Parts: sequence; C-alpha cells; structure tokens
Amino acid sequence: MTTAQEALERVNKLHARLVKRRPGVEKAFNYYEGKQPLAYASEQWKQFHRDRYKDFADNWCGVVAMAPVDRLRIDGFRLGDSTEKATAEEQQLWKDWNRNELGSQSQQGFLTSNVAKRSATLVWGTKDEEPVVTWEHPSQVIIDYAPDGRTRRAALKAWTDEDVEYATLYLPDGVWKWQRPTYVIQGVTESGLIVPTASALGSGGWKPREVRDETWPLENPFGAVPLVEWLNQPMLGGDPISSIAGTMAMQDAINLLWAYMFTAADHASMPARVVLGAEPPKVPILDDNGQIVGSRPAKLEDLAQGRLLFLPGKGDQAPKIGQWDPAKLDVFGAEITRAIGHIAAQTRTPGHYLLTNEKFANLNGEALTAAEVPLVTKTGSQQLHFSPAAKETSALMAQARGNDALAAQIREADASRFTQWKDSAMHSLPQIADAATKDRAVGLSLRTILERRYGMTEQEIDQEMGRIEAEQNDPTLERITRGLIDASGGAGAAGGIGG
Repeated sequence: MTTAQEALERVNKLHARLVKRRPGVEKAFNYYEGKQPLAYASEQWKQFHRDRYKDFADNWCGVVAMAPVDRLRIDGFRLGDSTEKATAEEQQLWKDWNRNELGSQSQQGFLTSNVAKRSATLVWGTKDEEPVVTWEHPSQVIIDYAPDGRTRRAALKAWTDEDVEYATLYLPDGVWKWQRPTYVIQGVTESGLIVPTASALGSGGWKPREVRDETWPLENPFGAVPLVEWLNQPMLGGDPISSIAGTMAMQDAINLLWAYMFTAADHASMPARVVLGAEPPKVPILDDNGQIVGSRPAKLEDLAQGRLLFLPGKGDQAPKIGQWDPAKLDVFGAEITRAIGHIAAQTRTPGHYLLTNEKFANLNGEALTAAEVPLVTKTGSQQLHFSPAAKETSALMAQARGNDALAAQIREADASRFTQWKDSAMHSLPQIADAATKDRAVGLSLRTILERRYGMTEQEIDQEMGRIEAEQNDPTLERITRGLIDASGGAGAAGGIGG
C-alpha cells in the first residue's frame, strides 16, 4: 500500500512535469486559434511595423488540425467475431458511451490530440455502478508509464479554481486528493508579501483535501489507473507529434510575407517621382506683415508622402524628372501560395482544402477523391492509434458497472476490430450506392453494407432491417414492387442492395 509521503512525492514530480508541458500546449492552441506572434522579422522592421500587424493572422493551422477530425467518428463496438445484431454487452457499452455524450466529447478530444499531441479520458463510477467518463485537457492531466511505455503506473489531474489549486493522484491501489493556495505557486501573495515557493517547501505546499462522505485516500475499485491517453502519431521512445507542429513555423513565414506585402502596398504601390539636378523646394518665411523675409527647406516628410524626391546636381546640369514604377505585389502572393503548398504536402492535407491552386475548382469527383487519399491514409493511421485507447476506456466502463469478465474480454479483443470507426473516406451518394451494390453482388450481408458504407449504428441498422421486413410482409407494397420489376423487364433486380 502506498504511503502518504510516497503519494506526495509522486504528486510533486508529476506536477513539475505537467507545468513544464503547459507552455507548449498553450502555444499550440494559440496557433490553432490564430493568436500568432509576428516572427522572423528584423528588429528594425519590428520597431516600426510590429504593432500594425499584431492582430493579423492568416490562420492555416486551424484548417490542418480540423481536416482529419471531420473524418473521425466512433460508430460502435464489436466483441469477438460478432457481425450480426449487437449483443447485450455491446449495446450496453454503446448506451454508456452515448449517455456520457462521448460523441461530442470525442470530437473535442480528437481535435485536442491533433493540436496538442494528446488528450485523455477519465473513467469513474457512481454509487449506482454507472460509468462516468470525461475527456481531459493535456494541460490538466499527465500519466506516468512503466519502462514498457504502455503500463500506467500513476496519473495526476491538477487544476486551479480561484485562489486554490487542486490535485488528484490516481494510483492502482488508491486515489489521493490534495490542495494548496495558489500563492504557493507564484511565490508572492496578492498584497505583495513574498512567501516560499513550492520548490522551497518540502511538501510543495500540498495539504490533504477531504471530501464529504469519502475516505482519504479513496479506494480505487479498478485496480488500475483510470486515465487513458489518446495519443496523436505516437513515436517509439518519444513523445507523440502535433498535427500542426510543422505548420506553425510555415505559418510564421506566411504571416510575415503578408505583413511585407501590406507594407509594400502602403509605401510602394503608387509610382514615385525623382527630380535630378535641382535644389529641393523651399518654403518662404513671412514676417508679421506678411512680407517674405527668408526661406527654409520643405519638410522631408511632406516630400516622402507625396512620393517625390529631389537629388541636387552640380554645375549647369539641367534638371530632369524621373519615376519609379510601383512595386509588384504579385511576387508576395506567389510565395505565399508556394508556402501554403508546402503545408499541404507536409501535413497530407488536400490542396483544395487550402485553395493552393484554382485548378482544383474544376476537378471532377474521381480526381477529388484521388487528391484526398493522403488525408484518408492519415486519418486511418489515427484510427489505428486511437483504437487501443477506445478499447481501454470501454474496459474501464465495464469495470465501473462491476462486470470484470466483460472488461477482461474487451482487453483481449483486437483493438482495430473492436472499435467501429466511420469510413474515413468521404464519398458522394452515387459513389456509396455504387459500392454498396457491388458489395451486395459479391455476397456481403445487408447489415454489413449498411454499417460499412452508410455508417449506420446498430440501432439504426435494426430499425432499417425492421422496415425492410415490414415492406416484404406488406401485400400492397409487394404488388407495387412486383409491378415495377415487371415494367423494367426484371433487369437489375437481383443485383440491387435488397436483392
């Protein structure tokens, strides 16, 4: 059994790692939301123009992050080799999934994993043995793994509410809840009084947080850490990868090019004239009576604003008037388009999502489908890596209901077969119908076709099968259908989806 001192040491270590992670998470979400600082510009240029463009961002990070999320959706769970009607256990898992609104929560979680490398699900149970599942933000939770990289040894959730910071440590043999004043983190009170920081205090300032009707520490009924990470592009021996990691650097370059183009448009979009061999104009100086008593050179600012420059000559050189043509801004546009094209290639985002070329507007359906193959492959890879997390979350939901046998069965299942994902390739209705007809022709069951091609859930499939059975037993509809078949000469009847 873990002691209070051992638990406290784990809290401090995990909290330190969580605090170190937070700036990277915040930066990634800032870029996703379009809050991007102007980078790569020289200090001299920043001195004059930084404030002018501080609120501008041509945000492609949001498009890149959302592209695979639109194709990620869990439609159900399958145990063993079941291909027909969902079993009672599968239906219960799906009900628990929907009761916790994990359809909408998962979309937020998938987006968070794409942006910030990871998100996590936290599973607990009510007194009535109903699972409660929440999707957690990576700035609030962290998991400690064994050397194998898979076994969860401990997890910490930490958050701040007004002037108190809370921390909950999840261990296989117990749940420890702590709290401390927020000034311990900052090292100074609101009144300005300097106090020891968390690192200067042996306990980190944490005190036990006792909850009404709960023991301290709380027993962990799962016997395992109930936090499960959903990792985006996990690497062996390393951290997962954000889908916008490379996009952020290119986004900085794009925003700088826009800023340069705006500056050029402001200063050099009109022709400028130069007068050679003449003295700059002078402004007369008048006395109180309006008489000219002298002169002074015209202000350089006035000449610059008028796009006029004087270059005095020598001797009898005759004055000449020349002109600078306006700057060509299309050069900037071409480079911005090239940079966006690099983003498309690096992130496997279809070019027509990023509008990198006007020719995409004239592509036919087959060409567009081919252009989306890299994104479909990327989404399929994410489904592969998210499936174990979906399986473990489902196993914990089963344990929350007290069904340890079902939890064991889920953990032994093939993750990719257990988790039923929506088809990651978005097809048009004619394409779906054509594929479904061919599936039926080779002998696939109607239930499989409705699930695979139309993305129906088990409940929707049961409803549709009931309608088909009702139609087949309705004599009026049977006569109408027979009449339509006779009128068409019977062609295509056997090859149809319902044939």
